[in-house]
Amino acid sequence: MSGGARLSICATLATFLASCALLPLVDKSSWLLQAAILLVIQAGVGAAARRVPLARPLTIGAQALVSLLLLTLLFARQQAFGGIVPSPDSVRHFGLLLQAGGDDVGRYAIPAPLSDGIRLMLVGGALVIGLAVDALAVTFRSAAPAGLPLLALYSVAAGLSEGSADWLWFLLAAGGYLLLLLAEGRDRLSQWGRVFGGTGRGGFGAAPTADGPGAATAPVRTGRRIGAVALGIALVVPLGLPALDGGLLGPSGTGVGNGSGGGGVISAVNPLASLQNSLNQPEDRTVMTYRTNAEQTSEMYLRIVALDDFDGTAWRPSVRSITDVPSPLPNPPGLGPDIRRTEVQTNIQAADNYAQDWLPMPYPAAKVSIDGRWRFEEVGRTLVGDHGETTQGKQYSVKSLIVQPTAQQLANAGEPPAGLLKEFTKVPSSVPDVVRTTALRVTKGSANNYERAVKLQDYFAVNGGFTYNTEVSAGSGSVAIARFLKQKEGFCVHFSFAMAAMARTLGIPARVAVGFTPGSPTGDGTYAVGLRDAHAWPELYFEGVGWTRFEPTPNRGYTPEYTQDNTPTSGSSDSAAPSASSSNEPSASQPSTSDNCSAQQRKQGECGSTAPALVTGSTDDGPPMGTVLLMALAALLILVVPLLPMMWRIRIRALRLGSGGRTDADIAGRTLAAWQEVTDTAWDHGIPPDDSQTPRKAAARIVRLGHLDSAAAESVHRVAAAVEQVLYAPRPQPVSGIGEDARRVHAGLHGTVSRLTRLRATLAPRSAVRVAWAFAERRARFAAGLRERWTTARTARSRPSGQEG
Repeated sequence: MSGGARLSICATLATFLASCALLPLVDKSSWLLQAAILLVIQAGVGAAARRVPLARPLTIGAQALVSLLLLTLLFARQQAFGGIVPSPDSVRHFGLLLQAGGDDVGRYAIPAPLSDGIRLMLVGGALVIGLAVDALAVTFRSAAPAGLPLLALYSVAAGLSEGSADWLWFLLAAGGYLLLLLAEGRDRLSQWGRVFGGTGRGGFGAAPTADGPGAATAPVRTGRRIGAVALGIALVVPLGLPALDGGLLGPSGTGVGNGSGGGGVISAVNPLASLQNSLNQPEDRTVMTYRTNAEQTSEMYLRIVALDDFDGTAWRPSVRSITDVPSPLPNPPGLGPDIRRTEVQTNIQAADNYAQDWLPMPYPAAKVSIDGRWRFEEVGRTLVGDHGETTQGKQYSVKSLIVQPTAQQLANAGEPPAGLLKEFTKVPSSVPDVVRTTALRVTKGSANNYERAVKLQDYFAVNGGFTYNTEVSAGSGSVAIARFLKQKEGFCVHFSFAMAAMARTLGIPARVAVGFTPGSPTGDGTYAVGLRDAHAWPELYFEGVGWTRFEPTPNRGYTPEYTQDNTPTSGSSDSAAPSASSSNEPSASQPSTSDNCSAQQRKQGECGSTAPALVTGSTDDGPPMGTVLLMALAALLILVVPLLPMMWRIRIRALRLGSGGRTDADIAGRTLAAWQEVTDTAWDHGIPPDDSQTPRKAAARIVRLGHLDSAAAESVHRVAAAVEQVLYAPRPQPVSGIGEDARRVHAGLHGTVSRLTRLRATLAPRSAVRVAWAFAERRARFAAGLRERWTTARTARSRPSGQEG
C-alpha cells in the first residue's frame, strides 16, 4: 500500500472516530453510518484526483463538489435538478433545514431527536471536517495541523455532552489523530529509503544490525510508545485537577427530566422521538396495565404530554414553569358546569422496562396518587418526573373525568379568552399556503368552529383518500405538512400535526397530545397497553367544554361520540354542513356508499370505499438535463444503481400490503398479494419458493427452514389459510391483519438469519429477479407480436391479386 493511500485511510478513520463524539447528542446513531459512507466516497474522490494527478486546489474542489452532490442527493433530491444537481430551490431547502436544525439544537435537551435539520448538521459537519483533514494531511502532506479541525469537532461534542463516557470519545478522537501522525511519520521515513534501527558501531552509514527487519520500524515503535504515554497522561491527569463539574469523568448535574436544571422548569424534550419506532416494533411489548371503573374504555386515552409550541417545522411542548402536585388538581380550563361528566378511578401499573419522564394518565385528571418526585405543569395538565424520576415499575391511581359534551354544546361554544386564542392559534409565516387553502376548501360552508373541526377530522379519517402507514418517514421542516397533504400517506403524527396546524389557520385553538390508546382487555378485568398503542391526536379548544379530543387518523383509536352526531339542531341549512340524520352523510361532494354507515364504521373502512383514488404528482425525477455534469451522473450511478433492487422491493412490499377495496376480487387480490410477499420474503432470506406445494405445506416449510418463533409461525399459517380460503371457498371473507402478519413474518425471518444474509436480503433481495423475468416475458410477447405482424404482412404481399375477395 502506498504512503498516500495509507494517509488517506487514516485521515478518514480519524474523522470518523472524532465524529463518534457526537453520538450522545442525538437519540439515534443512523446518521453516523451515512456520514461514514459519504466520508469514504469523499476520500475515494480525493485519491482518484491525486492519482490523475490534479492540482491541489482542483483536488479539493472535486471533493467539495462531490460532497455537495451527495448531500443534495441525501437531503434535497426533490428540489434538485435530476435529483442530485443543486438548484436554487435546493439551496433554499438547505437553508430551511439548517434553520430548523439550529432551532432544534436550542430547544431540545440531550439527547435531541434526530430531525432532518440536525441530521444535515451532523452529516454535513462531518463531511466538512473530513474534507479539511484530508486536504491538510493528504493533499498538502501536513498531518499535524489536521488536528485542529478534529479538535474543533470534538470540542463541539464535549461542550454539549453531559454523559459519563466523555473519556471514551476523547480516547477515540485522540487515537485517530495519533494514527494519522504515525502514518505521516512512516510515510516521511520511507521517502529516505531503508530505515535502520539502532546506533550501530560503525558510525554513519554502518551496515544494518542483526536485529533483522524488525529494527527497521524502531522509530515507528518509539512514536507509538510516546503517543500512548501522552494519551494516558491526558486521560489521567485531569482526574486529579479541580474542576467546576467534577472533571472529565465526573457526573453531570441533574434537573427536571433528563436534562440539567434546578427543577423549576420543564426541560425541552421530544416525546415523539420513539413513537414511530414503537409502532413498528415486531413485538407488541406491554408497557403498562390498568383497571378502571369506567363503563366504557373508548375514552380512556392515556395522555402523556401536550405539544403546544408550533414553529412551522415541528410541534413541541412549551418550556413552562412547574409546581408541586396539588391535591386535587385544578379544574380543567374552559370546562363549564352544564357539561355532562363522569368521575372514574383508574389504577395503573407501569412495566419495569418502561421508563418515561412524563406520567401517562387519562385526561382530564382530577387527582393523582403516586410516590416519588413528580411536578405538575398546569397548562398541559401533565406530571413530569423531577431529577431523574421515571415511570419505571410505578404503581399509581388517577381520578379523572369523562367529559361528554353534545354537538349542540360544542356548536354553541363562545369566544375563547384572548390570551389563550393568541397563544394557541399562532401559525408561523413559513407554513406553506396549501395548509390554509386546504383547510378553507375542506370546511367550506361550515357554520361554526365545531363543524369545521368535524369536517377536518372526516377529511383525514374518512373521505379524503388518506392511507395509514407507519413506515412513512415522520419528516420535519415547513414543507413536511404540505408533502403529507400531497402524498396522503402517513401515521398518527402526520394526521394529528396536519389537523392541528389546519385548525390554527382557521382560528381554532389547537395542540397535539401524545400518549396511548386505551389498549386491549386481558380477560381478568385489566387492560394491557403495548408499544403499538402509542398514538398522537389533536386537541381543539371550545369555550365551555375545554380541550376536546378529535381522531383524524384512519384505522386508529376511537371516533368521539360528539363528532358522530355532528350537526346541532339549530345548525346551518347549508347542504355542505354535517347532517344529523341517521345516514351521517359525509358531505354533498362525497356521496356515501351506504345510507346506514356511521362515522366510526367509515373511519374503520367497514362501509366500502368512498374515498377518491389516490393520485400522486410527478416526482420530478425525469431524465438528466443536458447540462448535468459528468461527475454528477457518475455519482448518481454509483449511489443509486446498487440500491435499485432494495428500492423496488420496498415499493412492491408497500403496494402488496396496502389497503384496497372490499369486493370479492379485492379481497382475493389482497390476500394473494400478501402470500406473494410472504414467499418472496422467505426467498430473500434464503428459502426459495416451491410452487409444487400447497399453501399449507409451503407455510410449514417456511416455518421449519426459517426457524420462526411462535408469533411469526402463526402469522405464516394465517396467511396460508386465507389463501386457501380465497382459492377454494365459494365466497371468501376478508381476513383482518393480514398485512401485519406479512410484516411479522418479515421481522421474524430477519431476526433468525445471519448478518450477511440480512444484508443481502435488504440490499440485494433474490426476489428482485422477478423484474428480469417480467422484462423477459414482455420482450418475448413483443417479439412474438412483431413476428406475427411480419408474417401476416408477408402473406398478404405474396398472395396473388386474383385470389383476393
